[in-house]
Amino acid sequence: MDLTVPEYAYMFGFLQADGHLHQGPGQKGHLTVELSIRDIDLLYRFKHFTPYNSSVAERVRSTNFAETHHSATWTLCSLEARSKLNQLGLPYGRKSKEIAPPHIAFSRRDYLRGLIDADGSVGYTGPGWPFVSLTTSSTAIGAYLCLYALKITGVERTINRNARDEVYNISYEKEAAQALVADLYYPGCLSLGRKQVKADSLASWARPVDMRVAHSRRSWTAREDQMLLQSDDIVAISSELGRTERSCRLRLWRLRNSRVLMPNDR
Repeated sequence: MDLTVPEYAYMFGFLQADGHLHQGPGQKGHLTVELSIRDIDLLYRFKHFTPYNSSVAERVRSTNFAETHHSATWTLCSLEARSKLNQLGLPYGRKSKEIAPPHIAFSRRDYLRGLIDADGSVGYTGPGWPFVSLTTSSTAIGAYLCLYALKITGVERTINRNARDEVYNISYEKEAAQALVADLYYPGCLSLGRKQVKADSLASWARPVDMRVAHSRRSWTAREDQMLLQSDDIVAISSELGRTERSCRLRLWRLRNSRVLMPNDR
């Protein structure tokens, strides 16, 4: 699995979010991905470009949400394949808070699209605005999406776990969503068909003439963050940076509490 290849980078992101790596006794175990029957085509794509024996099976069962739920499951048992995935960063068992972007070279936008296809949403809000979002329990994943999206859209996000279930809900709307989706869901890419259709539709949205454009915040640079961390005088540094004391105090708190990336991590 060469993660510089777009299809493998996408598949790995999808597996980190929606795959399950089970470890049995000895060398036994398996990887499974279960999706709604409407998405079975993606599982066959995974099976097709995985050079190990694997299978796709269908089943109908009752769930808490429906009397009859028709799903498809891709199963891969090869020890060699499972070991490779585990080395790349797909943990055995519960993994939601542990996953992180690969530590080797990889195709970034394809990897992120895999995460969003598995654990995110693309479409329109109730009022009719384009949006793209990702729900994750991983701080590393949340921070990486924010960093990538900042470079594409110029919009900065601060990640915070919600109080109800301790996950991050990261969302971009309007022109920022259009720009990010256009980058991630490029023509001919591997993706869930239904999300690709929604992604393509976002390009047609235009801001109504009477909709006010919110003033874009001035993003913090790594150099400014470093100066802020090294200063002992919040009044002096705020004047030097041309920012308010409140803004500097808030940024300093976010840096010290790992709510944003430290300068050396960018």
